[in-house]
Amino acid sequence: MNHTPRSKLFLMMVLEFFIWGAWLPPLFHLMGAEDGLNFNAGQQTAIGSCFAIASVLGIFFSNQFADRNFASEKFLAFSHLVGGLAIGALYWVKDFPTFFALMLVHSLFYVPTISVGNSLAFANMKDPAKEFGLVRMGGTIGWILASWPFFFLLQGKSGADQINAERLAFLVAGIASLLLAAFSLTLPHTPPKKTGADVSIGEILGFDALALMKRPPFAIFIACMFLICIPLYFYFVMMSIYLTELGWEQIAAKMTLAQVSDVVFLFLLPVFLKTLGYKATIFIGILAWVLRYFALAGSVHAAGLQTPLIFAAIGVHGVCYDFLFIAGQLYVDDEANERIRGAAQGFIAFILWGAGAFVGTWLAGRVLAAHQLPAAAGAPVTYDWQAIWNLPAWGAVAVLALFVLFFRNPARKVPA
Repeated sequence: MNHTPRSKLFLMMVLEFFIWGAWLPPLFHLMGAEDGLNFNAGQQTAIGSCFAIASVLGIFFSNQFADRNFASEKFLAFSHLVGGLAIGALYWVKDFPTFFALMLVHSLFYVPTISVGNSLAFANMKDPAKEFGLVRMGGTIGWILASWPFFFLLQGKSGADQINAERLAFLVAGIASLLLAAFSLTLPHTPPKKTGADVSIGEILGFDALALMKRPPFAIFIACMFLICIPLYFYFVMMSIYLTELGWEQIAAKMTLAQVSDVVFLFLLPVFLKTLGYKATIFIGILAWVLRYFALAGSVHAAGLQTPLIFAAIGVHGVCYDFLFIAGQLYVDDEANERIRGAAQGFIAFILWGAGAFVGTWLAGRVLAAHQLPAAAGAPVTYDWQAIWNLPAWGAVAVLALFVLFFRNPARKVPA
């Protein structure tokens, strides 16, 4: 693969995750603030579920349109055009029904572009195991480029000034999406694979990707990916709440250590895959989640070691994400043939950001509520954090044991 297509794929990833990284960090503060949108808990949950809804529907949506009818680059261009207009319009919206509708439209068009973008990248690589990590690094850089400027923009701001600055995130995301819509038309031409009269209804609906589940190792892999997503979302739901209770300031800025870690381990991922193969690499990814949660549980009453343990839990993010999700996407691509590549990537996206996200987020909320500690009237809400963090830690241990016992490496080796 020459440098020009790879550079374009890298820039595609930069813009793809720039969009997400722009609006997500300020979203929940903006929705909950009294001088912001002032949405209640149920309304915030509904808006937060838009991505999960889009992930469930996206496996069919991207399959029908990207795999069968359109070249991938044209699908990306159209999706980012519509999604960009929707997310950009949120800059002016303040009522819940319109806000929810536009967020849902954006999610329905944006979420499938993650899997379609991956399948486009895989289709234009000679050695995905070696090249995809470097291309996917563009996504991490895009997230950093989107989120870090807002940390400085929000410095010293509060009240209406802070809200106005946070609302800009939607406009920035919309502009980035429109830029990516135009740039997508310059990407390598990737025609649909499912053409002709022999296309079945099952293929149109994406059920052909489910045929991979007949292979026991693949079925175990999917089961483990779904199960690890349940404890995984405890971190995303609870981490900022935990740090706020501890009195940390500039939480979002400190948690960007995770993106730095992501860049480092994306460089190392091809080395691990080549040397160890899929099973050992994904094992390390799941093990990192075990260690992350035990570090957080240990930090609760650790006194002087509390801050180092929390930073260790944040810093291991590159292993948690890259060695599990990115390696998992490469494994799925390795198992799928060219005809069902898009469907297979849509299927793993459904597991990670659809079913897994829905169950994990719902359960995390229930666990958090169940571990609220009694407090005097007017006192801040507090939680039994050691008990909370121990639950996903032992859950990740159970998934790790299942994976080690039953998963087998694919017959063919990871390309050198």
